[in-house]
Amino acid sequence: MRSTTTAPAIARLAGSGVGASIFASFAFAAIFVLARELDDFGSTPLYAWRVVISIVLIAAVFTLARQWPLVRAVVERLRAEPLLVPVLIANATFFGFQLWLFGWAPQAGRALEVALGYLLMPLVLVMIGVVMHRERVSRLRAGALGAAAVGVAAAVFLAGGIGWPTTAVFVGYPIYFASRRAAGLDSMGVIPLEFAVMTPFALVVLAVDRDATAPLADAPHALGIVLLGVLSAGAFLAYLRAGQVLPFSIFGLLAYLEPILLVGVATLILGETFTDDELLVYGPILVGLALLAVDVRRTSAND
Repeated sequence: MRSTTTAPAIARLAGSGVGASIFASFAFAAIFVLARELDDFGSTPLYAWRVVISIVLIAAVFTLARQWPLVRAVVERLRAEPLLVPVLIANATFFGFQLWLFGWAPQAGRALEVALGYLLMPLVLVMIGVVMHRERVSRLRAGALGAAAVGVAAAVFLAGGIGWPTTAVFVGYPIYFASRRAAGLDSMGVIPLEFAVMTPFALVVLAVDRDATAPLADAPHALGIVLLGVLSAGAFLAYLRAGQVLPFSIFGLLAYLEPILLVGVATLILGETFTDDELLVYGPILVGLALLAVDVRRTSAND
């Protein structure tokens, strides 16, 4: 009897996780588009509004879902281990910079460079696992790393190197994830605290920068800012939900959707174009990402 009732429950959880992950990926892609449409605000005011609206909505969701005990547990741990406080602040700073970069890139015409960073990130995480954690490398995974190496080499020798926005993503995010995990600060209860760390700076920006509030006099801009905050909070919470209920292999496989969507948005909607050199960079990396996805799928099927 237990197996017949548990299986549908697991299926429902997995289904909600898949939907949450897909929603998060499309929401992040929509934020890319909105950032360009809201360029009257500038990247720093846009970041500030995104943080302020997101923390309000996240607080509301935590209240409705009665998740504040998770936050209190983290706060109690910080009190017991004060050395974790600067780690939390540093992690929030890393995270905040990535949020700012995500809004800056579409406005600055550098969306493709940031998308390349997100394409490289899963491959970098695999490389970290191999080098630092001695994880086994399958043939497909080795091929994925080799293809990525070809793309990186093409960037260095043909495209003049990898730009700092790309590096900031594929180096910065792994540092952020590794720091959170090493410190045991990777629970859902940490997210409101990280946003709380970012909020004072965001409020100062909104208070002193006249350009941060002037466009709100225009109704479409005001609605756009609200939508940006809703998408941001929804994407983060959906991503966390997917990570909670999905097997890691499926969660990892679905995570490849976001960088592909970002490349599509950058080229099809934001109007950035591939040069011949960029095709030699992105092509092998996309091949590597596809090989990695197949490897994850095969691993999942064999488990």
